[in-house]
Amino acid sequence: MNLPEDAARRILERPVDDAYRAHWAERLRRPPAAVESPDASALVFRVGAEWLAVAAAMVDSVAPMASVHRVPHRSGGALLGVVNVGGRLVPALSLASMLGIDEARGAVVTGRHVFARLLVLDCAGQPCALPVAELKGLVRYSGAHLAAPAATIDKGLGRQLAGVLSHDGLLVGVLDPGLLAGHCTGLLR
Repeated sequence: MNLPEDAARRILERPVDDAYRAHWAERLRRPPAAVESPDASALVFRVGAEWLAVAAAMVDSVAPMASVHRVPHRSGGALLGVVNVGGRLVPALSLASMLGIDEARGAVVTGRHVFARLLVLDCAGQPCALPVAELKGLVRYSGAHLAAPAATIDKGLGRQLAGVLSHDGLLVGVLDPGLLAGHCTGLLR
């Protein structure tokens, strides 16, 4: 005699009371809740302590962190210089400087390895490399689920956000692709 199998059989074959049947009959009778299908995707990353996302359509590539070479009379502020990404020179821009994020205040990471990367974006046909502290990955979401940024958010960052997305217990600021592309190309003029 196999006791675990007999115990499992007794649990599955036990009589069910009327309240339990009525509860499940009502629950199964209801139409399924309207589930909004994802209509957008974004790459989630961290700059300083801020979790941000950029539309996946803007992402050209992700590259290992590389040395940034200053451009005479142009470097400083948001324009860091140029960086070699896969054999091509790409302007390196500081998203932290553009959005007013304090990079020194990084998120505390425990129990896993975190690697800084270069996020190469296609900003209106112009590739731009943005150093990021950490990549979380791609997320699909419904644009209807974006919340408005809090009124207390830093104005530099708040102006660039299309909305805020809740993902894996994080509040992620989704950057407006048009504003970000315009800001990046404007720095290169």
